[in-house]
Amino acid sequence: MKTSASDLIVQKVVQQKEEIDWRRNLAFASFGCFYLGGVQYGLYVPIFSRMFPGAAAFTAKSLKEKLKDTKGILAVFGQVFIDQCVHHPLLYFPVFYYTKEVVMSDKPSLSNALSHYKENMREDMLALWKIWVPSTFINFAFMPMWGRIPWVAGTSFIWTMILSLMRGGAVSEGDELTGGETTGKAFHLFKDSLNDFMACPVDLDPSKAHMCISASGPDKAGWVPIVARTIADYGGNVTHSRMVRLGKDFTILMHVSVYPQDRKNLISGLNNSKDLKDLNLRVSSLTRRQTGMYVPPAYGLKIHCVGADKPGMLASISEHLYRKDLSIENIITELRLGADGRRDFVVNTDVTTSVDEEQLRQVLVELENLKSILELDVLDIRVHKM
Repeated sequence: MKTSASDLIVQKVVQQKEEIDWRRNLAFASFGCFYLGGVQYGLYVPIFSRMFPGAAAFTAKSLKEKLKDTKGILAVFGQVFIDQCVHHPLLYFPVFYYTKEVVMSDKPSLSNALSHYKENMREDMLALWKIWVPSTFINFAFMPMWGRIPWVAGTSFIWTMILSLMRGGAVSEGDELTGGETTGKAFHLFKDSLNDFMACPVDLDPSKAHMCISASGPDKAGWVPIVARTIADYGGNVTHSRMVRLGKDFTILMHVSVYPQDRKNLISGLNNSKDLKDLNLRVSSLTRRQTGMYVPPAYGLKIHCVGADKPGMLASISEHLYRKDLSIENIITELRLGADGRRDFVVNTDVTTSVDEEQLRQVLVELENLKSILELDVLDIRVHKM
């Protein structure tokens, strides 16, 4: 119940899912019942009691007496080491990944489960130790034998929510976060809705005329409200926009929808505005993508990359995506100054693909290679079934 509740909280509160993924929740509940409720109890109480016969007596001592008991202190360190460096990497995580594979995959494979664990092992262990090492010291140093499991259960409730956030998804269910590092960026990407893959107004609103408006000119305060007000006064509606200062110039890219009868007046108003005479305005019509001209995508991916800036990073990333039959729907890049003074290159892109699930698994493995090839600090990928 505890493990199931942790996953439900993540799905409804953190990820804000409209519908609960009960198959995913069953994976966590099964793991909690079999492993956390059975195996962990056997390890922490009867097995550790035999391996460290003085553990119960040590926990009953006062703090002053504990500090004088060298053997007891060494026993605490021994229990922490076995738990965190033997039990979790060799038993806990392999069982978790295999339980998840059995419950969530239509064709369970031990090799797939172990492969996923191998890819994520470093990030999993680092995240685990941040929570469990201090908790385990408290557990083995101060908790009586009867209190060990309640203490572990309390810590596990928090840890399982983190594990659900990091590793809750499955490609077969169309929802996965790979890359693993629980950075702030990964967290925000996890919360983002993926409906925008299909939310292009050109495709969804055929009753309107659609235009792409681009403009560039010398940077000065007020360009954005002037352009936006002119569009609004002539009946236009800005739905998507990108505006950025590049050196001494200010550049604008907008999607604007307008009723067909107002289209000419809007274009005329933009071209004849005295307030916009210093902007190099260009207006082009947009038409709906025809269904017969492309294969409908099966999956959408949100990819977030961060790495030290160097020439050719965008070219390498975009070429890699193209070679894997991934169609770029949207891409945003920027430079950021890191805390250590290093210039970081950041890429956020939405891509779609028509490959099947098995091919997608291979694509994800190959995308992970980008992290080492380009020496990226962060590579976060979220998969959504269209």
